[in-house]
Amino acid sequence: MKKQNRMTGAIPALRTCLLAVLFLAGRDAAGAVKPNILMILADDLGYGDVSCYNPRRGKISTPNIDRLAAQGFRFTDAHSSSGVCSPSRYALLTGRYHWRTGKAGIVGLFGPPMIAAERLTLPRLLQQHGYRTAAVGKWHLGWNWPIPPGEAEAFKAVPGDESEAPEDRQRLLWQSVFSRTLPGGPTTRGFQSYFGTDVPNWPPYCFIENDRTIGIPSVFLPKRLIGGNMASLQGPALPGWMLEDILPALADRACDFLRDAARRPEPFFLYLPLTSPHTPLAVNRDWRGKSGLNNPYADLVMETDAVVGRVLAALEESGAADRTLVLFTSDNGCSPNIGAADLEKQGHFPSGPFRGYKSDVWEGGHRVPFLVRWPGVVRPGGVSRQPVHQADWMATLAEILGQRLPAAAGEDSFSLLPLLRGKDKPLRDHMVSQSIRGLLALRFGSWKLIFGKGSGGWTQGDDGLPGQLYNLDRDPGETINLFAEQPGTVRKLSRQMEKLVESGRSTPGRKQKNDVPIPWAYRMADLKGSN
Repeated sequence: MKKQNRMTGAIPALRTCLLAVLFLAGRDAAGAVKPNILMILADDLGYGDVSCYNPRRGKISTPNIDRLAAQGFRFTDAHSSSGVCSPSRYALLTGRYHWRTGKAGIVGLFGPPMIAAERLTLPRLLQQHGYRTAAVGKWHLGWNWPIPPGEAEAFKAVPGDESEAPEDRQRLLWQSVFSRTLPGGPTTRGFQSYFGTDVPNWPPYCFIENDRTIGIPSVFLPKRLIGGNMASLQGPALPGWMLEDILPALADRACDFLRDAARRPEPFFLYLPLTSPHTPLAVNRDWRGKSGLNNPYADLVMETDAVVGRVLAALEESGAADRTLVLFTSDNGCSPNIGAADLEKQGHFPSGPFRGYKSDVWEGGHRVPFLVRWPGVVRPGGVSRQPVHQADWMATLAEILGQRLPAAAGEDSFSLLPLLRGKDKPLRDHMVSQSIRGLLALRFGSWKLIFGKGSGGWTQGDDGLPGQLYNLDRDPGETINLFAEQPGTVRKLSRQMEKLVESGRSTPGRKQKNDVPIPWAYRMADLKGSN
């Protein structure tokens, strides 16, 4: 009888302890509630494609993203690290400028990981604080694809005639590679789970879950789906693969994760890098023609907005919205190759008031939408004109969690927390962005110095001067090059850039090493010598 009484008395005590553990799992060391984090990254969505950012020169309706802006905080001077995606994703997830790795362009077809295995990433930081971490969507940061040495050429070979069937040797090679685990991907860089397509317009044309393909690609993607802003490269595909199915599948998985995560005691981090409105412009039937602009990209922007709305609705229905920090942004500007010139003729300007497009070092390449909703912290409907960078999320989340970053982490990340809490003072007076071909630009206050000619990307334009200097406060469209008239400013910004390169960081702290010698330094000397 005494034994039974002891057990009976232990049950309430055990229940109390369990509840305490569950309660504390969602709090940091100081007892503050840890917010869930939902990070939505659109792909190639221009600054001017979101209607609340471009009310005068925009023709595409984005009601769900606009609603998020009204409920949260909108930054108008926010930037990605690059005019293209892989480098920008690197900086977003590491808090470090991508050019310190020596890489300017995107990770190539079946390319290796861009993020070093030992580097601290956002999901690794959050895992240290008890977060459940997941990625759903486009990765495009590389894998250690298990292609046998000497077989890469045969693995990547494409048919030279009308045949869409691989040779037996190639099919067996695909079978061998895609039946193995795929090292070096998201689950080795801090995410506990992953679902998505590595690059939606590149092979392999299949979904990947964690470190394995779902199914074994065994045929070539039909040639009718190659080109024309659909798939870009031929390669292995699952039989019957449909490009239109990708975006809805990502939305399904994201909603499922949110519903499940809300029922668990630990806080969650969902990184949702969407595949749209980047090519393939595979618009689903309900959205074809909805923009009224006779342009599938414009229709896909609207479908993307609907997916954002669906995911936010799932978050609301889960009961976790009030304790979730939501970030929405884009990896770079809109591609000019989706019919941008035709859209401009109809009165829609994907880059808004800015010059250039995806790939460029001009503002249209890397000035992006940047919205934050955080109930109880961020004032609804707020707007900040302070310059911010996607690399700033590492320091921001570290400060929220009360953690001091190691010296070799978040080297270019400044915490946004003061701005989110309502202060209106600059957090950084400088930041760097880069074009696809490696042309660097330094923003310093209102000045922007480009260390060379032209856009450095796909947009044409060159006034003949060795460099470009713009005052963005007076000339946000970068139309008046003051390089020849302001030699003192050019020298000052050149010295600042040299310091950022040599220090291996732009934040205060111990000097760090870049992964490789930065080959653009000579351009700075040339610029100074010309004045």
